[in-house]
Amino acid sequence: MNRYNYKRRESTETKVGDIGIGGNNPIRLQSMTNTSTMDTEGCIDQALKIAHAGGDLIRLTTQGVREASNMKEIRIGLDKAGCRVPIVADVHFNPSAAFKAVETCEKVRINPGNFVDPARTFKKLDFTDEEYEAELEKIKSTFIPFLNKCKEYGTAIRLGVNHGSLSDRIMSRYGDTPEGMVESAMEYLRICRQEGFDNVVISIKSSNVGVMVQTVELLSKQMEDENMKFPLHLGVTEAGDAEDGRIKSAVGIGTLLGEGLGDTIRVSLTENPENEIPVARKLRDYVSSRHGHSHIIEPEKELGIKTRSLCSKLPGFEKTVYPIVLGLDVKEIPKDWHHVDTSEEFPDYKDDLPIILETTNSNKPGAMASWIERFVSAGGNNPIILKVKYPDKELEDVRIKASADLGPLLLWGYGCGIWIEAPEFSQDDINSLALGILQATRLRISKTEYIACPSCGRTLFDLQKTLKEVKEATKEMKGLKIGVMGCIVNGPGEMADADYGYVGAGPGKISLYKGKELIKKNIPSEKAISELLELIHNSESEFH
Repeated sequence: MNRYNYKRRESTETKVGDIGIGGNNPIRLQSMTNTSTMDTEGCIDQALKIAHAGGDLIRLTTQGVREASNMKEIRIGLDKAGCRVPIVADVHFNPSAAFKAVETCEKVRINPGNFVDPARTFKKLDFTDEEYEAELEKIKSTFIPFLNKCKEYGTAIRLGVNHGSLSDRIMSRYGDTPEGMVESAMEYLRICRQEGFDNVVISIKSSNVGVMVQTVELLSKQMEDENMKFPLHLGVTEAGDAEDGRIKSAVGIGTLLGEGLGDTIRVSLTENPENEIPVARKLRDYVSSRHGHSHIIEPEKELGIKTRSLCSKLPGFEKTVYPIVLGLDVKEIPKDWHHVDTSEEFPDYKDDLPIILETTNSNKPGAMASWIERFVSAGGNNPIILKVKYPDKELEDVRIKASADLGPLLLWGYGCGIWIEAPEFSQDDINSLALGILQATRLRISKTEYIACPSCGRTLFDLQKTLKEVKEATKEMKGLKIGVMGCIVNGPGEMADADYGYVGAGPGKISLYKGKELIKKNIPSEKAISELLELIHNSESEFH
């Protein structure tokens, strides 16, 4: 992992059907169907759309043995259509389905949080060391035969840890923490190593971008310490749709790609699955274009400077919400503010006026971070505003690039403000983008936040339509986080970060949550939004 000079992390290659992930392969793009896996023709049709959009892998939900068996028919249908893109079974709670999927798919995703451990109950459980070890032996008794079957069929696996589905056993020892998420993956990876099974990809995801980035960085370091180089799958879960979904994904995935991490990515949007691929491609290609950039001084490695960030406030703007947005909070830039490029020598300013920092280096985050670290070490204390400029004519391109450039800097703790200059677009568009990036990094909350899954074959209602309806009904509830989830697999867990949750409980039925607590169960879907609004109104009134 390198914050300054872009270079992909060295990883081993995992073979998935006819393609490789990791090693010298390009960063692979993938998506997931949202059709029932028993709808053979529907799955084939949607898989072909994903493949034609440029998807390298296609994942399908696999709730049970029946769905796992039908993956064979989907594979046959894709082959007849001339599509050899590998298909991946997504398994939760059901080892039997995983064992069957090994026979029918090129890769099987299992979740260490629920492959053997029971579903998360949010109960505080206490384990003695002996009991904890006994639980690990129980995992081995199921996981090792699974690995042996994968060896027999040449099937790859993904160990997919989700923040919302850590087991109570892990929670009891590590809590709801990045360390717990990493250990959940490492327990299984150590068994893979013991059994000589290397055909593995790992993902470790959260709907909270900061947690997701921190956890993948921690996992990478832990694997390095244990001499493991398995490829990494990156994604932000429940990112939502439209502008917010793209920004959130580009901030999280873009930050890690920029640090050299990641061998396959999925941008999760609550939209048609094929819409995810162009966004993922633009993000991958933009960050990869940093390859070969001008060398950036690595402060600690090259100069012995201990890393420190700078986020001083603007003088005269102490009561302003931070970080600020130029063009919104400050519409006219005072003439005496300093404009500096990262290629310039450090100015010896004798004032506390802001510095507007730009760079011509293609690796904007690395160049700006290095300059700020060296400026602070040299005694600089001026507030710094991060400025980026894009000539692009597509707003989506600006969203992706600005999120991938500014997101890392904000997550690393740099800058008291941001300035996005994109002459092709209105100031309202740019302000919305800037506030979206600050919201994704959770540094400045300016609107309601929606934690919404991308939908899959487990979804029990029209998620895209419902998300739009929930957003319309709650859009003025600034500061609240509302989860809209298709089913219970990750719903209550990923929504543990939300204030309120709307979760599919069965065909035409919805359950409502307040935080982790189930408040109302099996509400008819036509009444669910009004019931959600009533729950929010009563709860917030009581709180205030």
